[in-house]
Amino acid sequence: MPDDASAPPKNDGRRRPRFDPIPAWAGPSTRLIHGARRPDFNAGAVVPPIYQTSTYHFPSSFSESAERGGTYLYTRNENPTTEVAEELIRRLEGGESARLFASGMGALSAAILSLVRPHDEVVAAGGLYGGTTGLLQELTRFGVAARSLSDDDAHPPEHLLTDSTRLVVIESPTNPLLRVHDLRRWAEEAHRVDALLLVDNTFATPINQNPLALGADLVMHSATKYLGGHSDLLGGALVGSEPLIERIDAHQRLGATPDPFASFLLARSLRTLALRMARHNENGARVADAVAEHPAVARVHYPGWASADEEEVAARQMRGRGGVLSLTLKGGAPAVEQFLRHLTFVHVAASLGGVESLASVPVQSSHVHLDAAARRAVGIDERLVRLSLGIEETDDLVRDLTGALDAVDGASASSPL
Repeated sequence: MPDDASAPPKNDGRRRPRFDPIPAWAGPSTRLIHGARRPDFNAGAVVPPIYQTSTYHFPSSFSESAERGGTYLYTRNENPTTEVAEELIRRLEGGESARLFASGMGALSAAILSLVRPHDEVVAAGGLYGGTTGLLQELTRFGVAARSLSDDDAHPPEHLLTDSTRLVVIESPTNPLLRVHDLRRWAEEAHRVDALLLVDNTFATPINQNPLALGADLVMHSATKYLGGHSDLLGGALVGSEPLIERIDAHQRLGATPDPFASFLLARSLRTLALRMARHNENGARVADAVAEHPAVARVHYPGWASADEEEVAARQMRGRGGVLSLTLKGGAPAVEQFLRHLTFVHVAASLGGVESLASVPVQSSHVHLDAAARRAVGIDERLVRLSLGIEETDDLVRDLTGALDAVDGASASSPL
């Protein structure tokens, strides 16, 4: 894990959160439990309370404000509960600053609208979440050029960017084909043309991968997924240098502000992230191995499995492979329907990263807003099922998934030619 990257507070009159320091050698679970302590500020409470307020008492004098470390003004700008979740994510990613948003798309929209201008180019490097791709396509209405690269085109990154490229958006592992990109090489190439590299780290989480340590400028999370981990909140986060985070919607005018209660739920959930990810990693690896040779499966998509080169990159930049994998089934859409119908513990639902296992069909969920041609161009069709493996007993998941695949293969074998 990266060392703690505490940045000195600015002397600009604004209130700055003050948290108790922790040693740089503290591991991820320790950081997540103790990384946002300020018991005196919170009336001695071990668990930081929910500040469910929209506004705050304004001090009668500047000296009173200074004694308190600055002034809270309005929850759209700052909130003590939101700061706790921000600090935990900041410490875990090793950034100078972090900002929480109402959703992952809120975080991404704020970043893009703040960092690019007409005539700039934004490059989507490799497979991205369908909502991200749709947002980038909308940029053309504002005079911003958006260029998408397939996963294959994005290997290797050299000479793919131009002098007008100002922002590169990349996921690794990608959604939903779990391709792995060399983030250090992408950072070097982005910086060569004076562009910023934004990495969506939702699938890997900071437990498995730290893009800032590999040279990225910004890390984005859909905190709805693994960081929240319980399928009961929406949230997004950006982490980076303090000057860069300060540039992004500097006055919070875009309004993608998290509710204090959602922030409280996120901070609570983050405390078990390292433990949950250990089981997600184990379940992902075991299930991928268990279904790899099943006769109903044409291909397993899992980080590092696409090629020897990607395995080398994954081994170098990831500490774990995560709990998401995708299956291409030989029988097409009828096989997918049969497979989903025979699952016992795996819910058929959108999203990922919760304690419960989920199965979704990307053409019906994460990439439903893309037309068929756009989906085919990135390798997504009706044969693909994405699995987000939760923290259930590993053997139970293997039995459930292989049993559902057996039902597909049995139905296929009994069907007349």
